[in-house]
Amino acid sequence: MGRAHEVRAKAMAATAAKRSALFNRASKEIYMAAKSGEPDPSMNLALRSAIEKWRGQNVTKEVIDRAIQKAKGGSAESYTQGRYEAFGPGGSLLIVDSLTDNSNRALVEIRTTITKKGGHLGSTIFNFTETGVFAFKGDNRDEVEETLILSDVDVREVTAEDGIIEVLVEPTAFAQAREVLSGMGIAEFETAEITFLANDPIELEDPEDKRKFTEMLDMLDELEDVQNVYHNVRGL
Repeated sequence: MGRAHEVRAKAMAATAAKRSALFNRASKEIYMAAKSGEPDPSMNLALRSAIEKWRGQNVTKEVIDRAIQKAKGGSAESYTQGRYEAFGPGGSLLIVDSLTDNSNRALVEIRTTITKKGGHLGSTIFNFTETGVFAFKGDNRDEVEETLILSDVDVREVTAEDGIIEVLVEPTAFAQAREVLSGMGIAEFETAEITFLANDPIELEDPEDKRKFTEMLDMLDELEDVQNVYHNVRGL
């Protein structure tokens, strides 16, 4: 199945047990984006991006509004970003981003989780490409691609599958691409984010490797300091 399917699967992946961690990540990112400029998404591109990203993962309006109000209230709370690269079971590769008020805790918990499942920290980022990704409902793939190209947006790929159009652009073209897409009347995005895509995705053939990897993702997903996890495994 294509990337569009993976985007939808990711958006639907949050179970009741994971909702608290999901909402916590969304709240921190939206709060920090709101503090970075005007706490108004119409005037703050970073905030608008964060809101669209987490809406696509079924974060409620209440959580979003509460985070913005917290920033408006002048809270002194602050978080530090971190990035950890790792090797996992069966040749899997990961990038783990954190947003935390305690960097030492984040490092220890992320490293411990990965080690427990047979992995270890190490340089893997060269196996990924940073990419701007948009996914939205539509059936006019050719029109979308042509409009982006004529608008001088640095497009990598435009695909369509099951009524979902996915646009991949250079990270530096992310804001421009969104402007063009919004100008085409696209108001809602299932995904609108800059992410890391694996250059050579793999499938874990060994059931034990697959089990360990899936459990590791679940454990990372529940850590309060983990913000994003990127990996090279498909077919999960």
